[in-house]
Amino acid sequence: MSVYVDGYVIPVPKKNLAAYKRMARKFDALWIKHGALEVHECVADDVKPGKLTSFPQAVKLKPGEVVVFAWTIYKSRRHRDSVNKKVMADPMMANVDPKSMPFDGKRMFWGGFKEIVSVKA
Repeated sequence: MSVYVDGYVIPVPKKNLAAYKRMARKFDALWIKHGALEVHECVADDVKPGKLTSFPQAVKLKPGEVVVFAWTIYKSRRHRDSVNKKVMADPMMANVDPKSMPFDGKRMFWGGFKEIVSVKA
């Protein structure tokens, strides 16, 4: 089964990591409620600056920050678009203040990806 994946990378201050995890659980549950198949949130463990590019360079990582890499799985792009529309219309989203997020959203990057290879054990 081919899937569609939304992925994003953000810098999170280490002091805000617990707050980020609480926020992620809340929002990830919202995406699941509206039909996303899976949501994964991961914190960098073995990520070093590269010579040309890297996760730290991509988000302009500052001292005291860590990189978070996350992805959400959908059946298709159409399914993703439908789920995101429902999420954005959910009353919970009306109370979201972007300034209250425990990370710098200006250094976040994201995108949607069509799966081209899948290998499982």
